[in-house]
Amino acid sequence: MRTLSLGHSPDADDLFMYYAIAFGWVSNPKIYFQSCALDIETLNIKALKGELDISAISFGVYPLVAQEQCLLRTGVSFGEGYGPKLIKLKSKNLKKNFKVALSGAHTTNAMLFKIAYPQARIVYKNFLEIENAVLSGEVDAGVLIHESILTFDERLETEREIWDIWRELNKQDLPLPLGGMCIRRSLPLSIAILCEEMLTKAVEVALENKPLLSKMLQERNLIRVDSKHLETYLNLYANKDSISLSKKQLEAINALFRIGFDYKIYSQILEVRDCLIPTEYKDFRNS
Repeated sequence: MRTLSLGHSPDADDLFMYYAIAFGWVSNPKIYFQSCALDIETLNIKALKGELDISAISFGVYPLVAQEQCLLRTGVSFGEGYGPKLIKLKSKNLKKNFKVALSGAHTTNAMLFKIAYPQARIVYKNFLEIENAVLSGEVDAGVLIHESILTFDERLETEREIWDIWRELNKQDLPLPLGGMCIRRSLPLSIAILCEEMLTKAVEVALENKPLLSKMLQERNLIRVDSKHLETYLNLYANKDSISLSKKQLEAINALFRIGFDYKIYSQILEVRDCLIPTEYKDFRNS
């Protein structure tokens, strides 16, 4: 049995998609996944350093790790008319150089925010600290992600949706690519294909057993929100569109890569299909 490190965030959607494996509902005698639960920006940095075999990442960081990592087709999170929110106090008027708290330099929302607000003064914080930083006046505004977009303080209001920035930049009817998964290219291709199959199955099984799995996660105090907000959040970010990348999602990722190149964030334009595991190898090998 080969042990592989698997990085995922402690957020409800990642936990939901991963825990079918942790609970033993999906397994394989050839692979054991060693869990590494960290916030998404820490996982982005670990991906840049090549420290994990498989990891959740922000799509915005992928072009910076593309030489060492393949994208997986599964475990993806997209926004469709929703996503991270730029929030501020209701009484606050933002100047061009407002001070803002972001959840990490390599997140997709940070990339889009920087393009839209080039004069903003950015500080980086753990996403759980951003709301309080805005409430206390430490920063003028902050970008909320994950479950925070559902439950922020009534003294705050949404200044702008990152979704709106995305629509203005890509000028197409495409979902907002937020998070995906990557795997080390140095792993044997047969192992990489098996991992993708297992993780895809885990998402399928999780969705098939959604009420039971949600209850089990809450009973173990693994989730930060109540059952009502958990249901809402999973409907947004862990749903049938998370199982395997669709044609439209692939187009959206390509649009994100193109925007990053146009704004000199990336040195080259990637074609996302060239970044995926070549699963046809399995058919060729078995023919």
